[in-house]
Amino acid sequence: MNTILVTGAAGFIGSHVVHRLLRDKFRVIAIDNFNDAYYPKFKHENIKDILKHKNFQLIQGDITDARLIENILKKNNIQTIAHLAGKAGIRPSLENPTLYYDSNIKGTYTLLDAMKRNGMKHIIFASSSSVYGTSKPPFSEDQILETPHSPYALSKLSAEMALYTYHKLYSIDVTILRFFSVFGPSGRPDMAPYLFTKSIVEGAPIQIFGQGNSARDWTYIDDIVDGIMNSLDKPFTYEIINLGGNNPTSLNLFIRSIEKTLRKKAIKKYVPKNSIEMEKTWANNTKAKKLLAWKPKTSFEEGLTKFIDWYLKHRYASSHRQ
Repeated sequence: MNTILVTGAAGFIGSHVVHRLLRDKFRVIAIDNFNDAYYPKFKHENIKDILKHKNFQLIQGDITDARLIENILKKNNIQTIAHLAGKAGIRPSLENPTLYYDSNIKGTYTLLDAMKRNGMKHIIFASSSSVYGTSKPPFSEDQILETPHSPYALSKLSAEMALYTYHKLYSIDVTILRFFSVFGPSGRPDMAPYLFTKSIVEGAPIQIFGQGNSARDWTYIDDIVDGIMNSLDKPFTYEIINLGGNNPTSLNLFIRSIEKTLRKKAIKKYVPKNSIEMEKTWANNTKAKKLLAWKPKTSFEEGLTKFIDWYLKHRYASSHRQ
């Protein structure tokens, strides 16, 4: 039985990956620090149904803890690390960039150092479309990246560079997956699908930067998990691969889609455009199709309906029962 170490295992993406791994008969060692980036209660809810699974072990700790990571690798016959932990969010990274350095850069170095010492050879890393900065869309993996827009983007790009260095120096096999605006059930409460759905349901205003013409390449969580699982099946020596839908959706259309699903109009508050936000994210996913036999299966509209159904059942309903 293959054993996978999943970092950030209780988070949005991590918990979905863990559930899929267990379904597919992997043994999972999971680590999460349950920080307060958003409600830790939500993270505990993400994995509460698998805590007693015979092939699942949860370790509450931080990936920057070198002794802890060393012990985990020494005591377990781990074949691959799915490194999904990290501090996320563009705007919060302006307020406390040190947290992003510690989690996204130092944490990645800690894992790589432990891999080097223990002879581990395969890591999959969750990167972000944010690394493309002011590059011209659609974004391709071979574009030269010199314009990160935020400390968050800089931290992800720095982690990518660390992974490349350890690959060259110590022959560690690396797959870097650049995720594009992941959404779906259990989605983070600081992201637009959750924030806008919550506000519209509750009759609160939503904040729109500029005129709502910015666009995001929304990618449904199940498709992202498919890409990660395909990366396990096809370990590469070193590759960077976009996982995105190749179908940007404007903010205005995004809001109209939520309104249509909820059958309720948004109260819109327009504010000046935020200069740190990328105008458009747009994945060229040709490489993912070729190397991973991957393509998104869930349309934006279908994924949004699934997310809103989940939100009404698990967040809105539960909050109104209290």
